[in-house]
Amino acid sequence: MIVREAPSTLKLFFVMQGSVVPKIIGRIISIALLTVAVLLLDQHVFTLPHISISAMGIFGVALSLFLGFRNNAAYDRWWEARKLWGAMIADVRNLGRHMCVFVGKGEDREKILACTVAFAHLHRGFLRGVDVKAEIVGWVGEEKALAMIAHKNPADAALRSMADKIGKLIKEDAISGFGQMTVSQTLSSLALAQAGCERIFTTPLPFVYSLLVRRTTYLYCWLLPFALIEATGWFAPIFAAVVAYVFFGLQAVTNELEHPFRNVQNGLPLDAMCRTIEISVSEALDRTPPAALTTNDHVLS
Repeated sequence: MIVREAPSTLKLFFVMQGSVVPKIIGRIISIALLTVAVLLLDQHVFTLPHISISAMGIFGVALSLFLGFRNNAAYDRWWEARKLWGAMIADVRNLGRHMCVFVGKGEDREKILACTVAFAHLHRGFLRGVDVKAEIVGWVGEEKALAMIAHKNPADAALRSMADKIGKLIKEDAISGFGQMTVSQTLSSLALAQAGCERIFTTPLPFVYSLLVRRTTYLYCWLLPFALIEATGWFAPIFAAVVAYVFFGLQAVTNELEHPFRNVQNGLPLDAMCRTIEISVSEALDRTPPAALTTNDHVLS
């Protein structure tokens, strides 16, 4: 995720970090060159059919509505994913307080809270498709880490391990009835947040929307030069390039926001949020917390 102050007006036009321009520059140039070719053919070879600029304006409004709908849907997914991870961080902190109130200091509390860190990293590993063994071995031990990773859903295995330990404490009458209910609700909240992230991860936006928007965007940009021939003359390539930047840029932005867990510049900083959980658990256990992750060239991973 890009974390930086808004650039000045001058720098605004030259900032490439986090911009979609590198991804779509080829399409922008191709539309500009197509417009030049259309102009040359129309003026020096044979007269090409001209399209009414007002008709293209109506077409552009319709395309803008399609792009706006998809952009809103993609941002809703990104923001929901951020809220779910924020809820997980809050639940881990609450669980740390619950352990202090209902369990007290001891080995059981340390094992349960260590499993919450493993849960966060294992969930991150599932969403990003990365190996997180190195991050959890120091918390739960190599044997337990391998046992969790061996499951089809490692993060859920971490939650079950926490539930098993809490169940053992209940059998020993180490947790009161109210404490049992409170801790169970917190574990359920963690599981709901996990399931919400998995729903976003496994259910992309309907392909028909992406197909419709992409086809319509290309069709509009290919027809636009025929509407700009008469209206703008040799300024047509510039206008066509600007329009291509807007429409192809919005398309590229929505493609990136649609998948909020990917390790890209505009993705969610899952590494930093897992580190936040490590800090919260370390402080709950009276350990020296690790340093918070900072941005690297304005990028927080």
